[in-house]
Amino acid sequence: MLCPGSRAPQQPQTLLSLSPGADAQAGFELHQPQKEVFVRVGETLTLICTVTAGGPLGPVKWLKGWGSDNKTIYDQKDPSTWGKKAVNGSNTNFTILIRDVRPEDASTYYCVKFRKAATGDDELYRHGDGTVVSVQAKPSKPIVSGPSYRVQPGYTVSFTCNSWGFFPCNISVKWFKDKTPIQSQLRKVTPGPSNFTYRLSSTVTVTLQKDDIRSELTCQVRHTTLTAPLMRSYHLSQILRVPPKVVLEPPGPVGLNETVSFTCDVQGFYPGSVTVTWLENGKEMNTGSTPGPIETPEGLFELRSTVSVQAVPEKNGSVFTCRVLHEGQELLSRNATLWVAASGAHLLSSPGLWLCMPLEKAILGLVLFFLFKRWQA
Repeated sequence: MLCPGSRAPQQPQTLLSLSPGADAQAGFELHQPQKEVFVRVGETLTLICTVTAGGPLGPVKWLKGWGSDNKTIYDQKDPSTWGKKAVNGSNTNFTILIRDVRPEDASTYYCVKFRKAATGDDELYRHGDGTVVSVQAKPSKPIVSGPSYRVQPGYTVSFTCNSWGFFPCNISVKWFKDKTPIQSQLRKVTPGPSNFTYRLSSTVTVTLQKDDIRSELTCQVRHTTLTAPLMRSYHLSQILRVPPKVVLEPPGPVGLNETVSFTCDVQGFYPGSVTVTWLENGKEMNTGSTPGPIETPEGLFELRSTVSVQAVPEKNGSVFTCRVLHEGQELLSRNATLWVAASGAHLLSSPGLWLCMPLEKAILGLVLFFLFKRWQA
């Protein structure tokens, strides 16, 4: 399989051949048996090449690539070259070692025999068919990213899993939500970040639910260089916002000078950052500190805020407002009205009532007296 953006290895355009009998070393042979070699990053690459004894004067070299952009990695006459001979002192074994292989070492390598030309320069005499070297590189640990803002339940959002720096390009990716497989909508493998490795990008869309606070998405990557899959999880609580439900139950009529409590229940919200303020007839009240939210078993939060008021006559008909601010969203408000009713204690405290009570008893006594006399007659 040819990976995206890759090119087939370049092959030599010509092969210098000598007609039979034209050279005293016509029986010279060069063997480069490896067609393809796979090596992992950091390992040592072994490239095999042997020649028969004799042959014309001239060095043996190893070339990376072919054509005008080739690079000499071993030169029999230059010990400082990058590739090192595996068998020192041998004139027939030109196997070389390349240590600490990097992704950019992927190429086609040629073992080449040169001979001295009449001009004194080295010219191509024999070469191998080339060894295609594929450097296997492990993918990076996946990174899962989601939206940069919080989203309410019911909305569909996209998540992306990225991994890079791997070779070959064949790679698989799976998504899970709480260990249940889900289907990804987009998977791309492209060259990068270097010219010798690849990058994976996979996207999945999920419709958020209120109970996703404790849910997580997992991206699982498998590659030939791995003995176990690489995984990275993303907690949906990072981007989920559940707005609160605000409940303020109005109290019934209360007696004069009684103390009445207004309770504001802020229910089922996430995250737990919330601000509650109280207003009396539109003016903010000084209620002191509000208790912090409490986490529910489902991972949501709830909060109860209470304000106490004395039912004096001037507060009759006052409107009390519980105002809730959650995550910088639109304010939520609930209102309740205080109604002050005359109580029994209030009636008994009236002086007129005390004056009327003896008069009422006297009248009742006279009525009973006349009724008794009439009965006797």
